[in-house]
Amino acid sequence: MNPRSVSIRPRTRIRALSTAVLAALLVLAPVVAPAMAAETDPVTWTVRTASNEYGSERTNYSYTIDPGGTVYDSIVVANHGVDPVELGVYASDGSTSEDGQLSLLVAGEESHGVGAWITTENPSVTVAAGETATVPFTVAVPADATPGDYAGGVVTSLTVPDADAGVNVDRRLGIRVNLRVGGEIAPALAVEDMAVSWGGGLNPFAGGDATVTYTLRNSGNAAISAQPATHLSGPFGMFGMDAPAVDEMPELLPGESWTQTVTLPGVAPLFALLASTTVTPLVLDASGSTSPIADVSGTAGGPAIPWTLLVIVLLVAAGVFFLFRARGVRKKSAEKRREAEVDAAVAKALEQERAKAGAAAE
Repeated sequence: MNPRSVSIRPRTRIRALSTAVLAALLVLAPVVAPAMAAETDPVTWTVRTASNEYGSERTNYSYTIDPGGTVYDSIVVANHGVDPVELGVYASDGSTSEDGQLSLLVAGEESHGVGAWITTENPSVTVAAGETATVPFTVAVPADATPGDYAGGVVTSLTVPDADAGVNVDRRLGIRVNLRVGGEIAPALAVEDMAVSWGGGLNPFAGGDATVTYTLRNSGNAAISAQPATHLSGPFGMFGMDAPAVDEMPELLPGESWTQTVTLPGVAPLFALLASTTVTPLVLDASGSTSPIADVSGTAGGPAIPWTLLVIVLLVAAGVFFLFRARGVRKKSAEKRREAEVDAAVAKALEQERAKAGAAAE
């Protein structure tokens, strides 16, 4: 029963599903919406990690296991109700949800990592009222497992009928499992799909909100978190400003992405905006401490055009153009009239001269 090629360490930066969040249901089964859960069937049991050679009062399970290695551990279930409770016990893969929390696959969905590598000694456990029961489980990492970080959970599940809704409700409590498969760890984070937009109002002299959007993608094989910083400026770096601080992004598992939107209010209509985001990725190393790796960054540009002002300028320019054009037309017309008058006067004078010459000849 001794583990082979195993080291154990805490993973404090990763959010744990533990007895500290006992009042919350881990996941509801897809057969019923959360609002349909039966309020008359409260969760009467709790779960905690077993106290053993891996530690006591752990908030989650955290292992580093080489490919081919095995760990033996247990989950403890306590029944605080007045009736016996029969619970299903299983493991499932986890991923980061849109709200930054760990989301576990429901029973029946296929797991390929933690959920596939953990097997419980029994698929179910019956706990008498006021008693506790310990359910052993084994973590067996395949010999061909890819090095890196994985997450999942050991879950206890109770399916109860909701007579009013006519469906069954799956109530689940679980504890997170953080697993690092030994080998070459290559953390990496990428800034992708960065864009900036500006939304000014009708007032041509007022500012508008600039919105910067980008996606952080964990392109390595280690769980990673970061605190991004975004800067915005006009052409040639003029009128630069830093975006308000955003909450630290949740720790992302390998392959996961997190889209961040930052809004900067009162940005002047500078005709063009340049946004840049610099991110210092943070990685949990083998000792359990957080270490930064090289910064990554992304840039994007976008227009900040005061369209109302441009329309006013174009209307004024058009008015000036047509004014000068009308003046030019009138000037040419006046010149033509003067030329016609001169021609007429000359013709009249010549006619008079000819008339005088004819009279004198007679």
